[in-house]
Amino acid sequence: MVGLGAGLGIGMVAALLGVAGGELLIPTIVLLYGLDIKVASSLSLAISLPTMLVGFARYTRSDAFAVLCHERLLFGAMSLGSILGAILGGLMLGLVPSRVLTTLLGAILLILAFKTFQHSH
Repeated sequence: MVGLGAGLGIGMVAALLGVAGGELLIPTIVLLYGLDIKVASSLSLAISLPTMLVGFARYTRSDAFAVLCHERLLFGAMSLGSILGAILGGLMLGLVPSRVLTTLLGAILLILAFKTFQHSH
């Protein structure tokens, strides 16, 4: 029941923000279930896929994807970088200790939270 509730909350936030929810899923899986960050990351990817598909279907009916036409270069560069990063990260699997990954994720989330509250349109 806890997993269903967490998934419902994360799914709603992900849909509202137009994200896959990984930034919330990984900490939730680690904190609620005490799983290793590497396992939590893998689960997050598997859980995010249906969320992304539903979000993609929903946002294609609105003008939310119009920004892709205006930001083609950024979209292409980040997509290519993400693919290459996933390949390199997969090759490094087992080389980086979980404690380092957990600390790095925490630091990234803190920096993003700080930047988000400073951001204005």
